[in-house]
Amino acid sequence: MGEQERMVEAILFATAEPISLRDLAARMPHGSDPAEALVHLRKRYEGRGVNLCKIGDAWAMRTATDLGFLMQRETVETRKLSRAAIETLAIIAYHQPVTRAEIEEIRGVSVSRGTVDQLLEMEWIRFGRRKMTPGRPVTFVVTQGFLDHFGLENARDLPGLKELRAAGLLENRPPPGAGLPGPDEEPEEESTEGQSELFED
Repeated sequence: MGEQERMVEAILFATAEPISLRDLAARMPHGSDPAEALVHLRKRYEGRGVNLCKIGDAWAMRTATDLGFLMQRETVETRKLSRAAIETLAIIAYHQPVTRAEIEEIRGVSVSRGTVDQLLEMEWIRFGRRKMTPGRPVTFVVTQGFLDHFGLENARDLPGLKELRAAGLLENRPPPGAGLPGPDEEPEEESTEGQSELFED
């Protein structure tokens, strides 16, 4: 197992992109158990300057989160996402798999082809399975590249309502007239489910 750990470690350090368990097994000698080697390797790297991270269904070596400031470099960002692209990306991340029509319903405005094309070009979203509804519309889901960029294992690690409000990204009060109790109604307590309420069942 020690030798298998060394092989997995060598592959992970030499690979620029996260690598799946299947790809690890394909590179290693027949009969190897990369899954078990990853468990041991992950423990070995706990508390070190680099950690073994699971990103979606793949694995990668990443700088420890508390040392990220060492890797920062001031650069001029020449391409920024438009507000429409940010909103579209957020809707896809929290509601995936989601169709264009569903995105437009949530946003309240139509989604331009350019917005979706930009996100596809950045490889932050991809086409998902078609919905079993009339017309069989395609759906969109976030990619492993999106998860990797934001340091997430999966979409469930996205911040919930509490975190978004604490960061000042959401209003702490409802829109005027929305959700106000009637004269005979008791005010509802705010849900503490957090992130789960941002996802569709």
